[in-house]
Parts: sequence; structure tokens; C-alpha cells
Amino acid sequence: MNLSDKKATLNIDGKAPIELPVYTGSIGPEVLDIRKLYGQSDMFTFDPGFMSTAACESAITYIDGDKGELLYRGYPIEQLAVNCDYLEVCYLLLNGELPNAQQKAEFEYSINHHNLVHEQMHFFLRGFRRDAHPMAILTGLVGAMSAFYHDSTDISNPHHREISAIRLIAKMPTLVAMAYKYSCGEPYVYPRNGLSYSGNFLRQMFATPCEDYQVNEVVERAFDRILTLHADHEQNASTSTVRLCGSSGTNPFAAIAAGVACLWGPAHGGANEACLNMLENIQANGGIAKVGEFMEKVKDKNSGVRLMGFGHRVYKNYDPRAKLMQETCKEVLTALGLENDPLFKLAMELERIALEDQYFVDRKLYPNVDFYSGIVQRAIGIPTQLFTAIFALARTVGWIAQWNEMLSDANYKIGRPRQLYVGSARRDVPSLDKR
Repeated sequence: MNLSDKKATLNIDGKAPIELPVYTGSIGPEVLDIRKLYGQSDMFTFDPGFMSTAACESAITYIDGDKGELLYRGYPIEQLAVNCDYLEVCYLLLNGELPNAQQKAEFEYSINHHNLVHEQMHFFLRGFRRDAHPMAILTGLVGAMSAFYHDSTDISNPHHREISAIRLIAKMPTLVAMAYKYSCGEPYVYPRNGLSYSGNFLRQMFATPCEDYQVNEVVERAFDRILTLHADHEQNASTSTVRLCGSSGTNPFAAIAAGVACLWGPAHGGANEACLNMLENIQANGGIAKVGEFMEKVKDKNSGVRLMGFGHRVYKNYDPRAKLMQETCKEVLTALGLENDPLFKLAMELERIALEDQYFVDRKLYPNVDFYSGIVQRAIGIPTQLFTAIFALARTVGWIAQWNEMLSDANYKIGRPRQLYVGSARRDVPSLDKR
């Protein structure tokens, strides 16, 4: 960041004016530096949800919510999703530049030769109930990796951080597939190095000892796009959790496990699962003929009916990922002979009303990426309960890139938010007979 010629002056009754430095980034809003505010004024700032607070400087991802713009290392997401595969995007997020042919081949080799997990992880997995939620299993498995791969947990060593990044990106598909196979009582399928990252995961999900899985190129490309669109998203709740957890100096596996746990929430990674459940509920209660009635209930604040998959905490315009996901949805349904899928038609009708009805237009409730990604995953055969685990699989590279960037920052400190205390200010503890 660069120091601006501007200065902000804070005047507090009875105290000398305080000058706050102003910094500028390469793009985006300017920021006030309040690091010395408490020392100079004996006051904190109050910002629930951190809506107006920049907790770090980052060169990885940029979002302009008003324009509906998402950049990875300066590249528009629309271009990356069309022109690059997921592992190229991983390399970009980790290293700052897209790989050349040799770099891509070396990176793919590293990933493919770290995708196995220790055999004892299988025994660890058996400790879970068969009906455990996949995110509960994934949180445990990722955290447990620190016990199996403790040879790469010295966070002060750049090589350790690099090999941990490779291991997490490579092994996360295997862990997610293992969680799925365990839940349905099928044997685990080992990865096959001759396949792509996405193709390998699909085979691990759906192959059995009785019948191998032939990867459909359209489905493979669609799944790869899902991963790319979810790879990173600036300082969201789970990324901030990884940074905060990692700021204590904990090992990378523990930090990423914390991100997985945070992502589990329905307001974050669970949104696509909630969206598909909404569509299925509408379908079960009258289908497309009842969409108009459903949307009227959404407008009634007293109805308790929520519209999932529309609007976004950051985007105040169309989510740039949603358009790509809609196109992918059409491609997958056509390739699988599901053009007349009732949920997709229902989703299109919901979108049409939301884009035309003034109530939704005024509130800028445009479809987000979750609106169509659930339909795509459902068509592929991925069970609804696994959607958030797929999100975690995609986001792992973003978490690792952000964690590594934080550790490389000379200004990094352990996170320690402050509070506005509103509790009791008692000073004397009453004796026992007076309580």
C-alpha cells in the first residue's frame, strides 16, 4: 500500500486533534490507518461484522461489489474460468502469476504425487458414525493431518509452507471422496495420476470395485469451473478465520480445519445446500405454478419465507460468477439429457421474477453463484449434504494462499479484536450471607 498525500483529522472534545494517515491500494477504496488510535485517544473503533474495517493488506483477490467484479491476482474471473483449468488458477493464487507450460507440468506432477493419504487415516475415519455430516468428518480429517504430516509444520520455513500447501490441495479431494464413500458404505477409491484434478475426484467419488467410472468431459469441465469460481473470495468469514487462527502460529492443517468449520455455516458455505433445498421444497409444493405465490411470500416480512441464492454480502450488482454458473448448468443438463429438469426450469422462473419485480430490483437481489451450482452438482450425482465439502475443496487453495501471504507480511501480528463492554461494572463481591 502507498501513503497518500491526504490526511484525516479526528477531533475529540477536550483533546488535541489526531491525524490519521490515509493509504491507497492499487484499486479500491482508500483506507484510514487507525493502528495508533487507541494509544493517542484511549478509544477503539466499533464495527460489528467488520463491514468498514480492512484487517490486512492483500495482493490475492479483489472484489468490487458495485460493479460486480472479481479479480484473482488482477485477472477477471470470467476470463480465468474460460481460459484456465483449476490447477492453473491454484498456481496463480499461490505464486502471483499464471504458469508457463513447464511450470504447469511441474505443479501438476507435485499435486498428483501427493494425493494419497496415510493409510492410518482410514482407521481414523472409522471413528465417525456413518450418518455424520461430511463437514464434521472433513473438519476432523483435515485437523488430523497435522499428526500424520508433522514434518511440514514449521511455519517459519518457506519450504515447509510450500509442501503443506501442495499436500492440502492434493489430498483434499481424496478426503472429501473418502467421507462420501464412508457415508454410503462403499470402499474407498484410490486416486489415479493419469487423470486431471477434477476427473480424478469424480472417479474417486463414483467408481466402485465392480465398475470403473468413465469421466464425461462436459461434467469434468463443469466441475473444474465450480472449483475455479470458488477458489478464493477475498476476506470472507472462513478466510478471515484461517488468518486469525493462523496468526497464533498454529500449524497449517489446524488453520485450514478452522476454515472448514467456519465454512460449514448456512450463511456461508452452506448457502448452495440451502438454495437447492428451497428449490426442492417449491417443487414438492406445486412446482413452477407456485413460484409467483412463493415470491409474494418472500416479500411479506411476516411470512418467515426466505429467498436463498439471491443477493450477496459484498456484491450489490450481479455476481460475476452466477452468469458463468448458469451457462455451465445448461451445458451439463444438455450433456446428461436433463434439459427439461424441473428444478432448472423452476430456477429460471425464480430468476426471471427477481430481475423484473421492482421489489427485488430495488433491493439488488440478483442471483449469486450458489443459485445454480447446487443444480449442477445435483445433476452430476453429488448428494446435497456434500455440497459444502466441495466448497471447502475448492477454497483450500485460497485459504492457503491467504495464510502464506499473512505469514510473509512484516506487519503481521496475532489477531486480537477489541470490544465495547456493556456488562455490569460491579466492584465489590458481597459476602456469602448477603447473596
